[in-house]
Amino acid sequence: MILKKASYKAIKYACLNFHYAKSVPVNVFGYSVFNDKNEWCGVILYGSGASNNLGKQLKLNQGQYVELVRMALNGKQEITSKVLSLSLKLIKKDLPLIKAIISFADNGQKHLGIIYQATNWIYTGEFKGDKEYYIKGRWMHPRTVGSINGSRAKDKLPKGTIIRQGSSKYRYIYPITKKIKKDCEILKKPYPKKTLQERRALSDEVDLNSNSKLEA
Repeated sequence: MILKKASYKAIKYACLNFHYAKSVPVNVFGYSVFNDKNEWCGVILYGSGASNNLGKQLKLNQGQYVELVRMALNGKQEITSKVLSLSLKLIKKDLPLIKAIISFADNGQKHLGIIYQATNWIYTGEFKGDKEYYIKGRWMHPRTVGSINGSRAKDKLPKGTIIRQGSSKYRYIYPITKKIKKDCEILKKPYPKKTLQERRALSDEVDLNSNSKLEA
């Protein structure tokens, strides 16, 4: 498996076709993923973060952390966790001043962040989600609205815009420096897990469909 810096064309196509959000985040960079057959599998993307306060929990300023914002893959990758691991190595090389990587699993999509748990990220808790804006037929993150519309002020939004409270997020941190790892250990909480009822429902689904896969 090989990762190479992704073009905007690759980023846009993967986000719109391979990711459930069907939107392209702003101010991101990342890597195109190629499997061992040299087939393109999509992209993994990082950005400065949706909020200027994203690093506050670790007393980090912008430029000292990045947020993993998308894994938009088509399923042709051999091992998704390997995609993540390879990208982390590249991040350390390409951005030597970075001290931590932050990511969120969307509770509204029933994501627990299993891939982060499998790759030893530190879980620091569940947080209230951002507001979401329904504009031009799709839900948008506030930062996307600000970038496209120029403002999030109610009187500046397109007519008919709907605003709702977004779902909560599970927050994970991948520390790069020893100090940040030590700070993260203080914030560390037990990984969120599926309830017994959810596990039984998934087991029944797998029994009915041999092509279904349990979340690891």
